[in-house]
Amino acid sequence: MANYNEWLALATTLKLATITTIILLIIGTPLAWYLSKIKSRFKVILEAIVALPLVLPPTVLGFYLLILFSPTNPTGKFFKDLTGTSLAFSFTGILIGSVIYSLPFVVQPLQKTFEQLGDNLSEAGAMLGAGPIDRFFHIVVPMTKASFITAASLGFAHTVGEFGVILMIGGNIPGETRVLSIALFDHVEALNYSTAHWLAGSLMIGSVVLLALIYLLNFRSEKAVNIRANG
Repeated sequence: MANYNEWLALATTLKLATITTIILLIIGTPLAWYLSKIKSRFKVILEAIVALPLVLPPTVLGFYLLILFSPTNPTGKFFKDLTGTSLAFSFTGILIGSVIYSLPFVVQPLQKTFEQLGDNLSEAGAMLGAGPIDRFFHIVVPMTKASFITAASLGFAHTVGEFGVILMIGGNIPGETRVLSIALFDHVEALNYSTAHWLAGSLMIGSVVLLALIYLLNFRSEKAVNIRANG
């Protein structure tokens, strides 16, 4: 069973995943919208940059972020001079790393949905006098609600399962950077398999439940769309 340190790791994990997901939706939505609309040849370059965490080993990303966050680096030095704290081995540091590492899991589902939606409904709204922001929140968002739920769920789940990036940037500081995946590694390394089984099983069950909810919500959304289309 879990002790205080594991509950603390759970709290840190949920805090990290929740804040990361919120930030990803804020920055990922306009980015996905932009990528779905541009026709420039540079689109493929932007898409490749967004998708890079999908193929880049987490430790590689974590290594370069660690160098960037170091107080000896201009970026890390500026942050430390400004706030008095270091980005490396801090919650803020692993938060930035998590946002970068989980970005494609939020942007890609939204971009695909925006591309499939097309411009007809938005253009109809414009003819009725609705502005761009009004059209987006009253036409696009309701029509793509299921994709927003999917993107948020994938971003949250991916952050919960992070290991390499967080270990490289944040290390293993209880209450600050120690998350469930690192706690699991600690117990396996110490041959404490009973607690490791408890943590691994909890993460696996949570992942299955989350995926089941995503598929259920998507099924209901598609069913509702079909009913409206046939009705």
